[in-house]
Amino acid sequence: MTNPVTYRLEDGIAHIAMDDGKVNAMSPTMLQALHDAFDRAEKDQAVALLSGNAKLFSAGFDMGVFATGTAEQIHQMMTLGASLTIKLLSFPMPVVAACTGSAYPMGAFLLLSSDLRIGVNRGIKIGLNEVRIGMTLPFFATELARYRLTPAYFNRTAITGEMFAGHEAQQAGFLDRVVPPEALMETARAAAAELAATVGFTDHAATKLRVRRPVIEAVKEAIVTEISLESAEKSVARRQQA
Repeated sequence: MTNPVTYRLEDGIAHIAMDDGKVNAMSPTMLQALHDAFDRAEKDQAVALLSGNAKLFSAGFDMGVFATGTAEQIHQMMTLGASLTIKLLSFPMPVVAACTGSAYPMGAFLLLSSDLRIGVNRGIKIGLNEVRIGMTLPFFATELARYRLTPAYFNRTAITGEMFAGHEAQQAGFLDRVVPPEALMETARAAAAELAATVGFTDHAATKLRVRRPVIEAVKEAIVTEISLESAEKSVARRQQA
């Protein structure tokens, strides 16, 4: 598999584009590539602009790993995914997400972790649909959703698994702006450029940590509490007994 993430630095903006040629499943390979890209953007001291492909922003965690992967692979995927949300929440430069299409968990978790989320106003669905696919919402994702979503929508999407279209996803708190599909990338690039030109990165980083300290600590605690190799081994054992 070729690298599913491309990195382009231009005028102080690091464009990090996800494209695995399919639905941008958050496999260990995709997640590690995203970690590497954000590490590179931090080294370049660049505003990060994260986007998906023309099909989807992301279909979420790779369900094939849950279905057939080893305990080690499941543990790696969950650890990489949860720690990536912390990386975005605490990233020292602004993070702009251009939501090019639907975002299922873990894609929605990346939106919840970004600073400015711009999506298209039609043809997409965003939400936390775990309960509709036979899964429990992870603790780290629960804390993210509690932090960024309005209370009514947090309960609604977490408990019913409902997904929301563009304008309602904005009302819920998954997005900050919605625009026509043809204007998305231009709008996102302009927003990233404006942030690069006007935001003091030192003050931005310090303020971000002050504002987000409670959720960052809660996500870290959730990772320690829930994500372990032992829990992945139990999950594999249940799968094999089914």
